[in-house]
Amino acid sequence: MMDLKHSRSVKLNDGHFMPVLGLGTGASDEVPKGKTREAVKVAIDVGYRHFDASYVCQNKEEVGQAVREKIADGTVKREDLFYTTKLWATFFQPELVRPALERSLKELQLDYVDLFLINVPFAMKALEKCKDAGLTKSIGVSNFNHKQLEMILNKPGLKYKPVCNQVECHPYLNQSKLLEFCKSKDIVLVAYSALGTQRDPKWVQEDSPHLLEDPVLKEIAKKHSRNPGQVALRYQLQRGVVVLAKSFNEKRIKGNFQVFDFELTPEDMKAIDGLNRNFRYIKLEFAVHHPWYPFSEEY
Repeated sequence: MMDLKHSRSVKLNDGHFMPVLGLGTGASDEVPKGKTREAVKVAIDVGYRHFDASYVCQNKEEVGQAVREKIADGTVKREDLFYTTKLWATFFQPELVRPALERSLKELQLDYVDLFLINVPFAMKALEKCKDAGLTKSIGVSNFNHKQLEMILNKPGLKYKPVCNQVECHPYLNQSKLLEFCKSKDIVLVAYSALGTQRDPKWVQEDSPHLLEDPVLKEIAKKHSRNPGQVALRYQLQRGVVVLAKSFNEKRIKGNFQVFDFELTPEDMKAIDGLNRNFRYIKLEFAVHHPWYPFSEEY
């Protein structure tokens, strides 16, 4: 259970702790690499301790550089930070998993990551070996539906349960059934695209609704003297979801961190629950016909 007042972390099923609010560092091609480095440094100064990267972003060197600079100037220690990386789909053969993680560590110039995620249910054994080798503290999954999670949890000889399932989650796609399922298995749900998403034409359709323009969110924000983004983030924290907020704008990075000093009422929570329309920004359409396409299930 998250204790938002005293601790800003949640205990994972392997005993490690994950900060409940993280900075997503995935950037579109338009974002200059130097901007990532600056954003991470600002975020560390503001108080973020959880950073999430994906293989596709190709900006790990910048993230690693920012982290090393903030360690060198004494702002943080390595063990204060929680860093997540993902295995990209081309490396799922078991023998490619460890070299892929080692390449990430080399780019980051770090000895280990805190969490290593996979997107399809193949490479679990190889992931477990990375944990045993100390290259990652925890292992988890991303974009799994409940059937894929069941499959992993029932795997004969499973050594480590995934600590989390990282999925798209926001008021228009609140994932309430998947959240209940994950809670029942002691797996943390981690929300990406929690503020809707930037309209990157590579992933998101132009005519997608603007989450942060939603009148209900705006109304609740006004009542608490907040902005709709802060309300959307706080909503996730109060339902026990770890949330990633992506921004490269200094003002927004700071604003998104101001979610620990106000509370949504049960009526607010219910009103936000009512916005759910099972709308996905990121549909991964290139994989629709793949047997492991995760979004054909209800949850």
